Order: sequence, then C-alpha cells, then structure tokens
Amino acid sequence: MIRRVMLRFVLLLAILSLAACGSSPRTGPNLAATHEYPGLSCAPFARALTGLALSGDAADWWDRASGRYARVSVPAVGGVLVFRRSSRLPSGHVSVVSRLLDERHIHVIQANWVPGQLDEDQLIVDVSPGNDWSSVRVWYPPTDQMGTHEYATYGFIVPPAPLRHDALAARAEPAARAARGG
Repeated sequence: MIRRVMLRFVLLLAILSLAACGSSPRTGPNLAATHEYPGLSCAPFARALTGLALSGDAADWWDRASGRYARVSVPAVGGVLVFRRSSRLPSGHVSVVSRLLDERHIHVIQANWVPGQLDEDQLIVDVSPGNDWSSVRVWYPPTDQMGTHEYATYGFIVPPAPLRHDALAARAEPAARAARGG
C-alpha cells in the first residue's frame, strides 16, 4: 500500500514538472514576453511609456535631450537607451530599461526590434571594451538567443521621474496601443 502511494506521488511530481516546463515562453537568460503590435515603432512607444517629450528619429533623441533631460553612460531603470544610426538601424533605435541585472546586463522593454512586436524584459549586454555601454548586443526572440551583431549607442536618457519595473510593465501594453494611435 505504501509503495503504491509513493509510486503515485512520484508520477504526479513527474507530470507536474513536465507541465511547468512547457508552460513558459521565457527561456535562457532572456525573460522576454513578446506581444504582437503591427505598425508599432520604437520612438513613439518609448515616448508614450516614459513621458519624454522628444520626437523625430530615435537616433536624434540624444541631441534633442541635451539641456532638457539627464544623459548618462550607465543604465537606470526607466531610462532610455539610444542606439546610433547604422546600416542595420538607419533611424537608430530606443529601448526603455526595465531591470538592472549587473554592470553589463540589463533588461529592456522595446518596440519593433522584431518588426511589429513589443518585447518586455528583453536582454541587452554591454560589450564595449571600456564597460561604458557604447556598444551592445541584443537578445533576438526569433532565434531565442543573443544576436550576433554589435550596435553602437550614445547612452541613456533619464526622465525626471523614471518609472520602476512594475509600473513600466503595467503601462507597456497601454503605451503600445497609444503609440499606434488606438
């Protein structure tokens, strides 16, 4: 009788552990949850999420923030990482820092890294030689691994009252809808 109960208990544990493995889309060091938002662009989304009164191409935000907002070379939750223009990013790109993991790893909430998607808690790694966040690699959800390309960045723009992780997460989807105009 005790053996039968023990066997059932072990089988139940095995079934529950298998169910837990298949229930989460988050894998590896990346915790990104992805949502579909066709037509969503990074700059209008970051503006709606952070309240930064900046417009134009994402790469132009760095210069436009001068004298208006703090610009720093270290990440801060609620701050905006500004990517420089490149052949891969002709308008640049902006991402909102959602978590600080350590001095070289952060999570961001960003729109349109993968066209038409909103990604929450997506991993970005500082790969700059001077540990100054001037060059980064970004997790790429379609391949479920770190991207192979390095991207040059300006640094971080910090809003006057940056939001914490929970507030950013709660406001991400409403900001995406607002940025798309609906």
